[in-house]
Amino acid sequence: MKCVLILCTGNSCRSQMAEALWAKLGQGNWEAHSAGSKPSGYVHPLAIRAMQEIGIDISAYQSKSAQEFQQQPFDLVVTVCDNAKETCPVYPGAKETLHWPFDDPADATGTDDEKLPKFLRVRDEIQEKIANFLRSSPAS
Repeated sequence: MKCVLILCTGNSCRSQMAEALWAKLGQGNWEAHSAGSKPSGYVHPLAIRAMQEIGIDISAYQSKSAQEFQQQPFDLVVTVCDNAKETCPVYPGAKETLHWPFDDPADATGTDDEKLPKFLRVRDEIQEKIANFLRSSPAS
């Protein structure tokens, strides 16, 4: 089984959704983890809601620090925002590193109903990026 770590800044939205999507789309071939360079301490309620809309429950997920994983080897480390790319720890044991920039849905303004579409769009972009990677990645 391959192991992926998805990094962002707060580990409250993008990386949390990516962790759950990678676990689902990886169909048992991938172990997925996520973390943040400056963890927020919570998973954004709208990220939870966006994932619930596609049948994935991340309500029990927790925001984690990237430092928790520094000694763990990963086949792949993916950063999902520019800030993470600049401030996340270096993972010399990672066999491969990728940077996939996604807008931060937590930056959306307005009511929850007005902000939700941004979460849904980013969720769908993440899902498409992971699916394309897994399709093109040998033995995944």
